[in-house]
Amino acid sequence: MAGTLDGGTYDEERAMRALARWARAEWGPLCAAAREPLRRRGLAAVPMSVAAVGLTAFLQYVQNQPWGYQPVQNLGAVRAEDPLWLALLRTPLSLFVPALDLPVWGALAQILLVFGIAELCLGWWRTLVIAYVATLAGTLYARLGITLGGHAPFGLPWTDAQVVDTGPSAAVVGLAVFVAWRYGAYVTAGAVTLAMVVEVLVKENLAGKEHLAALMAVGVLCLLAALRQQRASRPRRAFRHLRPGRRAGRGSGLPPIQS
Repeated sequence: MAGTLDGGTYDEERAMRALARWARAEWGPLCAAAREPLRRRGLAAVPMSVAAVGLTAFLQYVQNQPWGYQPVQNLGAVRAEDPLWLALLRTPLSLFVPALDLPVWGALAQILLVFGIAELCLGWWRTLVIAYVATLAGTLYARLGITLGGHAPFGLPWTDAQVVDTGPSAAVVGLAVFVAWRYGAYVTAGAVTLAMVVEVLVKENLAGKEHLAALMAVGVLCLLAALRQQRASRPRRAFRHLRPGRRAGRGSGLPPIQS
C-alpha cells in the first residue's frame, strides 16, 4: 500500500514538474516582458489601457442615462446598414462603447487585462493599431457577409445589418493572438483561435463571425511581422559570414595579400 502511494505521489510530482516546465516555456517570455515595466512603474506603465477602461466605464454610464443614449449611439454605434464613411468615422469610438446586452464588467476586465499586457509588451501605439485593425476587419466583414447573404457559407442574414456592433471583443481576440504569437505562446494562440471557431459552430451569429474576421486580419499582421523580421535578420547573417574575410580583402572577394 505504501509503495503504491509513494509511486502515485512520485507520478503526480513528475506530472506537476512537467506541467510547470511547459508553463514556463509557453508563458515565460511573455511574463518576463510584462513583469519588468509593471514592477518598475505600476499602472503608470499602462496609461492607454487605464484610460481605455475609464472611457469605457464613462460611456457605459452615459448611454444608460435618458439624455445620453442617443449621443453615444450617434458617435459610436456602428451598423452594417450605415454608409461606409459613417461606419469608419464611428469605428474608433465604437471599440469603447460596451454592448448593452452584456455585463460591462466583462468589457472592463478584458480591456484592463488584454490591452494592459499588450501595452506592456508592444507599446501603446502598436496595441492601438492592432486593436483597430481587428475591429475594422469585423466591421468590414459584416458588410461583406450581408452582401453574400445568409445562404452563403460565410454570409449573414440581412437582419444583421441593423445590429448595433460595438464593444472591444474583436480587438481583445486579435490582441491576445498577436501577443501570444509574438512571444512564442503558440498553444495559447491556437487555443484562442479554436475557441472562436467553436463559438461560431455552436452559436452562429454576427459577433462570432466578426471574431474570425479579426483573427484573419491579425494573422496577416503576424505574417507581415515574421517576413519583416526574417528580412531584417538576413543582412546580419551575411555580415557575420563575411566578417572573417574583411581583414584580408575587405569583402572584395580577392585573395589575401601574401607577404
